[in-house]
Amino acid sequence: MRLMTRWLTEDELDAWLRLAGVMLKLGPALDSQLQRDSDMTHFDYLCLAMLSESGDRTRTMSDLAGKTNASLSRLSHVITKLEKRGYVSRCPSPASRRVTMVRLTDDGWGVLVKAAPGHVETVRSLVFDGLSADDVAALEKIAGHIVERIEASRLDSTC
Repeated sequence: MRLMTRWLTEDELDAWLRLAGVMLKLGPALDSQLQRDSDMTHFDYLCLAMLSESGDRTRTMSDLAGKTNASLSRLSHVITKLEKRGYVSRCPSPASRRVTMVRLTDDGWGVLVKAAPGHVETVRSLVFDGLSADDVAALEKIAGHIVERIEASRLDSTC
């Protein structure tokens, strides 16, 4: 049985092309600023930032993967790189040796504190300047919807 293609409407196509432009341009723009100013990628920064938001600057690898929207394999590769730079350390969880904990080191905290103002200014100028409070709320809702759909499709494909 052949399914009918549900082609995009003209409005959907216009919105899709704009979103595709954001996906293709925003990551490299954030990477460029962080590489230039702090010698790290946006994903490196995001990992450090998510660790810093935990009270003891420590999270499980699984929790950090969820917070950064990353696969465990991608996260493991980046954590290894950050560990070599002295920004994070890994250790087994006291609750279960099968669970790996990642902790932001003092050096990692220092790098993050130094990188944050430039990164936040870049995010503000590229994403939020010129948006109303309603626009920001709509952006959060739409982005959340898209991420939820992606996550749900991954779960469906593993069954």
